[in-house]
Amino acid sequence: MKSRSTDLSGALLDWYDRSGRDLPWRMRGAHSDPYMVWVSEIMLQQTTIKTVIPYFHRFMERFPDIQTLSKADIEDVFLMWQGLGYYTRARKLHECARYLVENTGGEFPKTHGELLKLPGIGPYTAASISSLAFDLPVAVVDGNVIRVISRLYGIRESTAVSLPKIREKAQSLMPEQRAADYTSAIMDLGATVCAPKNPDCGSCPFSESCAALKEGSIDQIPLIEKLQKVDKIGKLFWIENERGDVFIRKRTEKGLLHGLTEFPWSAVEGGREQLDDILFPVKGEWESFGKSIRHVFTHIDLELHLIKIRLSKDEEAGFLAHKRNEGGLFVSKNKFSDFPFSTLMKKIIKEEAKQKG
Repeated sequence: MKSRSTDLSGALLDWYDRSGRDLPWRMRGAHSDPYMVWVSEIMLQQTTIKTVIPYFHRFMERFPDIQTLSKADIEDVFLMWQGLGYYTRARKLHECARYLVENTGGEFPKTHGELLKLPGIGPYTAASISSLAFDLPVAVVDGNVIRVISRLYGIRESTAVSLPKIREKAQSLMPEQRAADYTSAIMDLGATVCAPKNPDCGSCPFSESCAALKEGSIDQIPLIEKLQKVDKIGKLFWIENERGDVFIRKRTEKGLLHGLTEFPWSAVEGGREQLDDILFPVKGEWESFGKSIRHVFTHIDLELHLIKIRLSKDEEAGFLAHKRNEGGLFVSKNKFSDFPFSTLMKKIIKEEAKQKG
């Protein structure tokens, strides 16, 4: 006699055979190239498929295999990632590629436990590679799977509390055969049918077994506690020399933007009155330009006031001498495309061009 889990996984696989999406990084059955699985799964973290697809194509064209990626400069990797956000992901890809080439000849280990030991690969990515590339019955738990499992079993507790239970239930549904297809299927189900709002329950292969549907609690499940956003206000300095070149630097502070190119800026939590210190002790010619730029990170709501500083030749020399230990250089605006700017910095470039135009 088949178990309930077997019935559910079988129904989901039948649905996938009819309705599964065709995606550029997907194959039916186990994928022949773990590298492609790995890159796509890293890109898809906290990013929509629609956004990822063009980035994935460009990235794979530039870095078609793990050896090519491992030999690339990190700045080149950032350039291909530019605008995708969460740049820590790109850095981890590069670090892990170098590790694999140096230690395994560029081959991914074929067990979940060994994958977990790789630098920059956590439980989610290890499970994804295990199931999608090697067809191992290891459950992948992302936001879509959390929503499907929570509704199917009527799990009402906050996901911060219920995640171990969700993982257990997800693993219990994982079939011994067709693990790769099952993983794609349950993620597709969450993305296209069991959506956060207005789910298409009539098309769901789990509808007859769904506790949330029976209880009328679809809209209340899952219960996700959102991070409280922190407001930060600061200043950004657009520093030009007499030639019209602009000062840029590589960000050294740890965090999401580490290693990217930026215009100097500083921000603090709270109000403007905290910004008494001048970031750059240079005279020059100061002026505000454009509107203040707002940018939202995962849990930070940032507002930057834009200040343009024009330096004479002597002031430029003094400024560079003052900053010699911090790095940075003046570059022509038509060379900006050679540097990996974040989306935030691209907003600044666009605003400055608007003022000039």
